[in-house]
Amino acid sequence: MNPTGNPSPPVDSPLPGHAPLSGHSLLAGREAPGTGDAWHAVAAATGEPFGPPHRDASAEQVAEAARLAAADARAYRALPPERRAAFLDACAAEIEALGDALLELAARETGLPAARLTGERARTCGQLRLFADLVRSGTALGARIDSGPSGTDVRLRRIPLGPVAVFGASNFPLAFSVAGGDTASALAAGCPVVVKAHPAHPGTGEAVARAVTAAAARTGMPASVFSLLVGRGHDVGLALVGDPRITAVGFTGSRAGGLALVAAGRSRPVPIPVHAEMSAVNPVIMLDGALAEPEPAAGSYVASLTNGAGQFCTNPGLLLLPAGPAGDAFLPAVARTLKAAEGQVMLTPDIARAYTEGVRRWEAVAGVREVARGTAGPGPYAPAPVILECDAATYTAHEELTGEVFGAAGLVVRWSGTEELLRLLEQSEGQLTATLHGTDADRATALELLPVLEERAGRVLWGGWPTGVEVCHAMVHGGPWPATSSPGTTSVGTLAVERWLRPVCYQSLPDTLLPPELRDDNPLRVPRRAGSGLTQEA
Repeated sequence: MNPTGNPSPPVDSPLPGHAPLSGHSLLAGREAPGTGDAWHAVAAATGEPFGPPHRDASAEQVAEAARLAAADARAYRALPPERRAAFLDACAAEIEALGDALLELAARETGLPAARLTGERARTCGQLRLFADLVRSGTALGARIDSGPSGTDVRLRRIPLGPVAVFGASNFPLAFSVAGGDTASALAAGCPVVVKAHPAHPGTGEAVARAVTAAAARTGMPASVFSLLVGRGHDVGLALVGDPRITAVGFTGSRAGGLALVAAGRSRPVPIPVHAEMSAVNPVIMLDGALAEPEPAAGSYVASLTNGAGQFCTNPGLLLLPAGPAGDAFLPAVARTLKAAEGQVMLTPDIARAYTEGVRRWEAVAGVREVARGTAGPGPYAPAPVILECDAATYTAHEELTGEVFGAAGLVVRWSGTEELLRLLEQSEGQLTATLHGTDADRATALELLPVLEERAGRVLWGGWPTGVEVCHAMVHGGPWPATSSPGTTSVGTLAVERWLRPVCYQSLPDTLLPPELRDDNPLRVPRRAGSGLTQEA
């Protein structure tokens, strides 16, 4: 800080060898200074503002970003698959070219450690390249050729919806933000993207946006295939969702934020899908066999709960533990492990305060007791991790216990008998994950629970912990309402591309009018389902 108390002026660039950050929106590669009051990035560890001033994009700039995206949407979707794939590969390469200075900037803005951010950068670039491979394969097109009962020629492919709005997430400044999974999958589908950057890490967002812009220029993409909007309040996001040229929305964040966007998308004259991934407590069920050796299980639980200060969508916030001696022996092991844990800097001062308030809300409920508490970390925004306990009757009687506390806070609920456990699960909300821990001796109980878990969660685990999300073709990061607003989709894995596509049927069209992937000679050599048995052909 300088003597006046104002933020110190930025250095030439936090990314050596690259242009200084401006704090401006980027509309099709062009800097667009915002309007209104100036605000700054905040160092997560201290709350100190730093970097260039940011001003929210104006309503006119939001509309311009959407207009530009719509103007080039047909040109972008018409590009050969190899061109779009090369663009995605180039995005990954340009992000990597920012070097470790990008990670240092992200660490200052978010408080996340270098090792976590290094892994997140690898995941971000890996999923961009995964979607590039998907585009090259042609499988996302879903091409089908068949004939109806009367012999009519009927063919199908999926086409892009059009411009997509993406909202950066607070807890993943790279993998779920400007060039994260929503952006990568939408670009792979052939949709231009307008990103509303998250104000918790505006510098990181701008740096990545410049990398995407450079990749677009390098590979000859239409400039308006990508734009970035700066916005600290709600106005920019709501204006973007309300713009008639936006055709779908991707969001990862709080339930309140997601529901507001869902309502905005539904209230338009032409409603659009809002794919919102929201809060979850991700129940972990400990069966008797898993408790034979309490120390290793307790250590793994605490490690998952406190990883990244507990700021994961898949954090195991609810542990369902059997009443009785085995469960009783497990809790002291948990307590010993947690007491040695130190709080980590949370993403923002506001998130740290909300965590403290959420823990106090749980503690205020009669029948809830403390299992253990770690120690607070250095600085004002690294609160101590905590684990509390109650019985099943207390949990079901108090709605305030069922919601998420975002951070390293765990609630242990004790259950007596499979029937009570089933009732707990049947009364629970939709979740991103549900986890079972047991041995072969518990498989009969597990089989009884599985149908309920399938109904309640998008991903069911055996013997692991939900905070590790593999980026692969078979991954599902989604789940029933209110974990997400779109239970039939995922935001991680290649199935995510289907959110931005819709099927179109071509009936009795001459071969010369068909898109290449549906022509008889299949010039793109894409996989197709053909014939009444829908057998695969190339």
